[in-house]
Amino acid sequence: MKFASLTELIECCRGDALSIGELMLAEQAKESGCSESEVFARMAAYYGIMKEAVREGVERPVQSRSGLTGGDAARVHEYGARGESSLGAEACKAMSYALAVSEVNASMGRIIATPTAGSCGIIPGVFVSSQERWGWRDDQLIKGLFTAGAIGYVIANNSFISGAEGGCQAEVGSAIGMAAGALTEMRGGTPEQAVHAVGLALKNSIGLICDPVAGLVEIPCIVRNGFGAVTALAAADMALAGIRSVIPTDEVVQVIHEVGTKMPEQYRETAKGGLAQTPTGKRIMRELTL
Repeated sequence: MKFASLTELIECCRGDALSIGELMLAEQAKESGCSESEVFARMAAYYGIMKEAVREGVERPVQSRSGLTGGDAARVHEYGARGESSLGAEACKAMSYALAVSEVNASMGRIIATPTAGSCGIIPGVFVSSQERWGWRDDQLIKGLFTAGAIGYVIANNSFISGAEGGCQAEVGSAIGMAAGALTEMRGGTPEQAVHAVGLALKNSIGLICDPVAGLVEIPCIVRNGFGAVTALAAADMALAGIRSVIPTDEVVQVIHEVGTKMPEQYRETAKGGLAQTPTGKRIMRELTL
C-alpha cells in the first residue's frame, strides 16, 4: 500500500481525486494482482455474510455454547420497534444488529472478523442499519467496507487491533473507528471528515481493557459491540457536523499503541483482571470448568 498513515491516506485521495474506498479498492487490486471487479466481488461476498449474521441473530435468536449469552439482540430489536428507545429507533436498530452478529459469533456461527471476531458486530450493525434507513444499494456499502479496510490497515500497522496485544481499546476501539470513518464517507463526507470521525471515535475508546469472563468472547464483549455501534454513529455525526479531532488522528492511533503497550497483562485478554476477576466472574469460571 502506498499510504502508511491516515495523513498520507488523505493526501493520496487528494492526489488521485478518489474517495478512501475507491483508493483502497485500487490498491488492493494492484497488490493482489486481481482485477478491481474481482476484488469488489470478494468484498461483496463478505458483506453478504454480514447481512446473514444480522438476520440470524435477530430473527432466530441463538444461544452460546456456554449458555451465558443469547437472545439479547432480539430483545433490543423488539424494544426499539415499540418506539420506546431513548436512543431513537435507528440507533437502537444499529445496536441490536451489532449484538446479533456478536451473538452469532459466540454460538459458533459464521461471521466476518472486522477487524477481529471479538469486534465483529460493530461494522455490520452500523452498515446494515444504515442501508435500511437510507435505502442504499449494496454497492455503496461494499465501497464502505473498502473505506473501513483502509482505516483498519493503518491502525493495524501503527498500533494494535488485537485485545491480547492492546486491550479492548485496540479491538472494539478499532472497529468503532473503522465504522465511523466509513459511515462518514458513505454519507457524503470528505476523506478529511472521515479521518476526523476515526480520531473522535478512538479518543472515546482509549484505555478500554480486555477482560473476558471465563476467557470467552461473550461477557462483556457482546454488549461492547452494541455500545460500539452507537458510538460509531455519534462519531460520524460529529464529523459530518464539522467537529474536528483536535489531536490529529494519527497521533491518537499512537496513543492507543502507547497505552496498549503499558497496559498490564491482566487487562489484555488473559481473564486475569477486570470483570473476569469479580466474584461473579470467578464463579462463572468455576461452574464452566466443572
